[in-house]
Amino acid sequence: MVALETPICNFGEKAPDFSLTATDQQSVTLDQARGPKGLLVMFLCNHCPFVKAIIDVLVEDCRQLQASGLGVIAIMSNDTKAYPADSFDNMKLFAKAHSFSFPYVIDEDQSIAKAYGAVCTPDFFGYNAQLDLQYRGRLDASRMQPIPNAKRELLEAMLQIADTGKGPKDQIPSMGCSIKWKK
Repeated sequence: MVALETPICNFGEKAPDFSLTATDQQSVTLDQARGPKGLLVMFLCNHCPFVKAIIDVLVEDCRQLQASGLGVIAIMSNDTKAYPADSFDNMKLFAKAHSFSFPYVIDEDQSIAKAYGAVCTPDFFGYNAQLDLQYRGRLDASRMQPIPNAKRELLEAMLQIADTGKGPKDQIPSMGCSIKWKK
């Protein structure tokens, strides 16, 4: 496992377009995923210990973000041949087991991860209503173990974006397992 940190936020960068298949077999586009106040794009996978450590808090926070007018989508871009735990069938099981309230889509050719510049799981991209990037930080201080009562950095940043259109100036990078790129 290679642990990587995300780069700093490139404020104002536009969200790359996509059309990807979700675990319910429906196609989801960027326009369908966005909410009236913005969009959280997350790169996740099923097997990463960093994702597993935060998934319950993340799902809870995403419900709150959706109730606040933000769209949420999770994208899985790993090489599923080399990492069968991240297969589409296992994505369905993972989304169901954790009661995802948002689409979980597969990026089979990895073009969307490349377009976004995703480097790890989890990797968070927070956009305002105009789809300008405003957040590229972490969920909270948890790494491979959840930290009880940790400051909810992602939640607070996204709620700020929903209210003001601007993300916080200071952001701490997310850390996680590297995206498993195809050879």
